Amino acid sequence: MSKEKDRANFSKLVKAYYRKHLKPDKFIPGKTKIHYAGRVFDTQELTSMVYAVLDSWITLGAYGKELEEKLRNYMNAKNCILANSGSSANLLSTSALKSQKLSRPLKEGDEVITPALTFPTTFAPIVQAGFKPILVDCNISTLNIDEQKIQQAISKKTRAMVIPHTLGNPCNMELISKICKKHRLYLIEDVCDSLGAKFDRKRLGSFGHMGTLSFYPAHHITMGEGGAVIINDESFSKAVLSLRDWGRDCFCKGDSSLAGDCGRRFDYRIKLSDRSISYDHRYIYSHIGYNLKPTDIQAALGLAQFNKLNDFIRMRNRNFRRLFDGLKVFEDKFILSTWHKKSQPSWFAFPITLKSNCGFSRQELLRFLENNCIETRLIFAGNIIRQPAYSKCNFRISGNLKNSDIVMEKSFFIGVYPGLNKQKIDYIISVFRKFFKNKRK
Repeated sequence: MSKEKDRANFSKLVKAYYRKHLKPDKFIPGKTKIHYAGRVFDTQELTSMVYAVLDSWITLGAYGKELEEKLRNYMNAKNCILANSGSSANLLSTSALKSQKLSRPLKEGDEVITPALTFPTTFAPIVQAGFKPILVDCNISTLNIDEQKIQQAISKKTRAMVIPHTLGNPCNMELISKICKKHRLYLIEDVCDSLGAKFDRKRLGSFGHMGTLSFYPAHHITMGEGGAVIINDESFSKAVLSLRDWGRDCFCKGDSSLAGDCGRRFDYRIKLSDRSISYDHRYIYSHIGYNLKPTDIQAALGLAQFNKLNDFIRMRNRNFRRLFDGLKVFEDKFILSTWHKKSQPSWFAFPITLKSNCGFSRQELLRFLENNCIETRLIFAGNIIRQPAYSKCNFRISGNLKNSDIVMEKSFFIGVYPGLNKQKIDYIISVFRKFFKNKRK
């Protein structure tokens, strides 16, 4: 039997297994858990992963190259480099700012502007690289960095910005780009929450020198665990690739043949104490790096997911709009999201901030939602410097962090991911109505 027929037989078995064991259960209001997020896939993803296993190339390979190419084209970028998580993508891009491959590398102690309201692994790489975070407050209704306060945060030591687009809501990239150009600042966009979102018809992640993506199951598409660095300035490609691959200097994409892709594999030299010797370029290290590659099985899953990305974004935005329309009647109790008129969000979740005079606590509402099978999450770390791990870091606060503290005390989010349908959204809205009806009694 041919290889193609064998693979087709495996595909039939996978489809039968999915129908029998993995097909989603029927939704029962008040009984079925409504998750805030989760992976959404079917036999296409399972078959793709099985094919990757059958090809028996376990480490990053052909599937990875294809996914990198598709993401590069989608983002209209110079390059795309896969990583084993979005957090690793943040670590790689921030660490690359120190690379001696750059004409203007950062050094330890240089300042990097970032919002106080953030996810830990957006903030942590700034500290881990030895830079000094300059913290700016958030806008209470967009939950993004308050762009109007960035200018006053800049000093002579400021060299870069790391800017996340919170929960899929685009920052004002027109203003941020102007500030970066004026002050010659490097810009990294954390797009882990917002794949596919646009500002002024341009995709997020394409404004900065680099952008980062996450493919954790909660995000827009998944590789199980996975991420990517989007490269818009080609001078960063070698640094990011080196840092991801143990720090080695070699940039060839081929196998370990005698010549290598460059034809010069054994022409490189390395200095000893009293002389230089020829040394295999694949074992010359120009950065203190990591091993942050994903596997080809993960990339195979990512490829199948990528083909559904546009549909996933449409469903997320549809679910967000249904929740917004259903909950805006409670605007005397809630602060709901706003977004820039030039924005096209790609929503990760539906955020809610309680007004100070709402008459109930966040804990009271969250317990009611969770007791009615509706999952909730807080806005990541809240004000990051209130967290035990980060409170003693060497940072500077620009202005005050009043809104970030409010979000830490008053905000949360619920899901909009493609696993939710109209029936589930309607149920969520009905539970909010029930909560307020009980409060009036």
